Amino acid sequence: MDLFNRAFTERAPELLADLVDEGCVMESVQPAPTGERVTGRAACLAFWRTLVEDRGTQFMPQEVIVAGDRATIRWHYRYGTGAADWVEGVNLMRVRAGLIVEALGYSKTAGEVPLATG
Repeated sequence: MDLFNRAFTERAPELLADLVDEGCVMESVQPAPTGERVTGRAACLAFWRTLVEDRGTQFMPQEVIVAGDRATIRWHYRYGTGAADWVEGVNLMRVRAGLIVEALGYSKTAGEVPLATG
């Protein structure tokens, strides 16, 4: 998880090359409500490389918790220069034999979301 996060914070897509399993499945945070599903090593690498190389955005891990083959990455993602151009979220990761096999992204969304407490 350290190398995965460093790829984003250091803008170093080459760090991703040896981290992704052939059968990796990734779900992005958009489009809501389920996110885009990306399957396979090449497709996941292409998706993540695009994010890493986008100089108009900034990914900042806030907390990383590793428990066995699972990891939770809580993050802050800035996608513009405006005061409100950011979102917080979490990635739920699963690793097998040192390779990412699953990465599920979730974020807090803008706008009104009806809650059971309201």
